[in-house]
Amino acid sequence: MPQPIRRTLAAPVLVLLAVLTACSSGAGTGVRDAGPSGTVAATGPSGAQSDAAAPAATNPGKPTRVAIDAIGVHSRLLPLGLNADGTVEVPPARQGMTAGWYTGSAVPGARGPAVLIGHNSTRYGRAVFHDLRLLREGADIAVADSRGRTRHFTVTATETVSKQTFPTRKVYGATDGPALRLVTCDGDFDAQGHPVDNLIVYAEPAGGR
Repeated sequence: MPQPIRRTLAAPVLVLLAVLTACSSGAGTGVRDAGPSGTVAATGPSGAQSDAAAPAATNPGKPTRVAIDAIGVHSRLLPLGLNADGTVEVPPARQGMTAGWYTGSAVPGARGPAVLIGHNSTRYGRAVFHDLRLLREGADIAVADSRGRTRHFTVTATETVSKQTFPTRKVYGATDGPALRLVTCDGDFDAQGHPVDNLIVYAEPAGGR
């Protein structure tokens, strides 16, 4: 599935989505199958975090766990970088019940969108973000970090989009403050048995913090 996307020098750096088993993460541009697991990923320009991910004054640590009580999610977070072919890593299929944080996005609590990626399902069955579609506005998402602090985010919106028209700037673009995005697969299946959509959850710091 994952086909590296042509790199550009546009600023801020926008990284196209990486998603999941039995998915092709279109993210607004072409991708290809990653192999037998069905994992897919796409990526944009190289480089570290953009201005959108500049540290905030609170200097948060790297995220280690995510909890979404409303849908029973309690997972450690794997760091996800880039594969050798320029695609974004995703959690291994055998660790389908574990979510990941894309390290090219913001650290949760710093200025910019932090992006958490999780499988909906894998060839091993139900996965960590299987029930993400059940989240409603106002739900709490708690992210613990390596400094022992837990930050709470409130869901502001959810959106199901075609992988062919993934809203890259909306998900990865610069924000005035901290933001959180969760991404998984969704929708009907194509002829190859891959979901045709992505489900995106948008969240902001609880209480505006």
